[in-house]
Amino acid sequence: MAKKSLIQREKKRKKLEHKYHLIRRSLKKEISKVQSLSDKWEIHGKLQSLPRNSAPTRLHRRCFSTGRPRANFRDFGLSGHILREMVQACLLPGATRSSW
Repeated sequence: MAKKSLIQREKKRKKLEHKYHLIRRSLKKEISKVQSLSDKWEIHGKLQSLPRNSAPTRLHRRCFSTGRPRANFRDFGLSGHILREMVQACLLPGATRSSW
């Protein structure tokens, strides 16, 4: 189980990213439309003044049940070993174990 503080930090980052998403997107569109370099620098400065944790690249996908940050499957939102346990227990519909 991940530390509660790390999980809360990720939730805070997700909330910040959602809050500044439209502002960030509009500034990036402005940069692509503007021709002069000085105007691009000015807009880039505004983009840099936004909080760091509001950038979408700072988000980290975590396991839904354990909060583990590594080996996550996007389709299920679970880490690898939890996914394996749930498939073996037949708790995930449509997921089957491979056999050859």
